[in-house]
Amino acid sequence: MFRLDDPKNNTKNVLHAFFLALGVTIAEPSTILPLMVHHFSDSALIVGIFASLLRGGAVVVQLYAAFHAQAYVRVLPYLRKVFFFRFLSWLMVGLSILFLGDENPALTLFFIGLGLFFFSFSAGFGAIYFKELQAKLFTKKYRGKTMANRQIAGAVASIISGGVAGYVLSWYEAPLNYASLFIISSLFMAVGFVAFGTISEPVKENVSVKEKHFSSFVVNAGKILKSDKRLRDQIIVILLGYSYFLAMPFVILNANATHELTGWMLGGFITLQMLGSIIGSMFLWRRIHHYERMLSLSLFMMLLAFVIALFAESLVSYMVIFFLFGIAFDGFKISDMNLVIEIAPEDKRPVYAALQVNITSLGLFFPILGGVLLSLLESYTFIYLITVFLLLVAIYLSLRLKSKEA
Repeated sequence: MFRLDDPKNNTKNVLHAFFLALGVTIAEPSTILPLMVHHFSDSALIVGIFASLLRGGAVVVQLYAAFHAQAYVRVLPYLRKVFFFRFLSWLMVGLSILFLGDENPALTLFFIGLGLFFFSFSAGFGAIYFKELQAKLFTKKYRGKTMANRQIAGAVASIISGGVAGYVLSWYEAPLNYASLFIISSLFMAVGFVAFGTISEPVKENVSVKEKHFSSFVVNAGKILKSDKRLRDQIIVILLGYSYFLAMPFVILNANATHELTGWMLGGFITLQMLGSIIGSMFLWRRIHHYERMLSLSLFMMLLAFVIALFAESLVSYMVIFFLFGIAFDGFKISDMNLVIEIAPEDKRPVYAALQVNITSLGLFFPILGGVLLSLLESYTFIYLITVFLLLVAIYLSLRLKSKEA
C-alpha cells in the first residue's frame, strides 16, 4: 500500500542518485568530458558541442513527453524503458572508444556524440516522469530533504568516482582510459536504474484529458505560458542561470594549458567539486525551503566562481573554483525542479514541467556559443566576463521572484 513520504521510496530515490552519479561523473562537462573530446580534436567549438550534447538532446522531446504524460495515471513503467535506453547509450560511448579509438578520430567522435545525444535525448522523457514522481511521492518539506539527500549521495559517489577516474586516467593511456571509464560506469549506472525502477508509485486521480493532436497540445501549452506570468519569470531567470555553461567547460582547459594537469590532479578537482556538493547540501540546501532564495544563492555562488576564474593563476584558485561549482550546481538543480512543482496545478504538472525544462534547456547549448567565442577571440577572460554579466542579471531577476506563499 502506498505511503506518502515513505522512507523506502526515499532510500530508493537516494540509491538512484548514488549509482547514477557514480557513472555520470566520469563525463562531467566541467572536467573529464572536455579533456576527452580535446584528445580527439583540438577545436574549442567541438568541445562546446559535445558539452551541449551530454545534456541538450533532451530539449527536443520535453513537450512531446508531457503531451502523453499528462494522461498517465502511472509513469514508472515508461521511466523504466527510459532507464534501459540510457544504459545502452552510455555503454555505446565506451565501446566506440574501445574499438575505434585513435585509428579514426572523426568516426570515434561521431559515435561518442551519438551516444551522448541518445543518453540526453532519452532524459527528455525521463525528466518529465521523474518530476511527476517526486511530486506524487513526497510532500514539499520532505521533498526538499530527499532531494538534498540525493545530492549528498550523488556527491559521495562522485568523490569515489573521482578517485577511480584519477587512477584509471593515470594508469592507462588515452583513449583506453576513457573507454574503460565509460564501460565500467555504465554498469554502476544500471544498479541505480534498477533501484529506482522498483519504487512504489500511487495512481494519479486528477489527470488531464489528452488532446487528439500534438499540435493542439502545443497551442494549449502556449496559452498556459502566456497566462502564467510567474512561470514566464522563473523560466527567464533559470535560462539566464544556465549561462554558466557558456564558460564552464573551458575552465578545465584553461587550467590544463597553464599547469598540464595529471590524472590525479583532474580526479582531485572532481573530488573538490563533490565535496562542495556535500557541504552545500548538508549545511545549506537541506535547510532552505524557500526555493526562490535557494536559486538566488546558488547563482551567487556560481558568480563568485567565475569572478575568481578571471584572476586564477595557481592550482589553489582552481581548487576553490571547482569547490564553488559543487555547491552552486546542487542548489541550482534543486531549486529549478521544485520551483515548477510548487506553481503547477496537479493535472497540468507535466505540461508546466515540460514548458520550463524545454525552454530553459536551450541554455544547455551555451557551450557551443562559448566554443565559438573562444575559437574566434582566443580569450578565456572574455567568455568569463560575459558569463559574469549574465549571472548578475539572473541574480537580480531571481531576487524579484515572489514566493508562492508570499
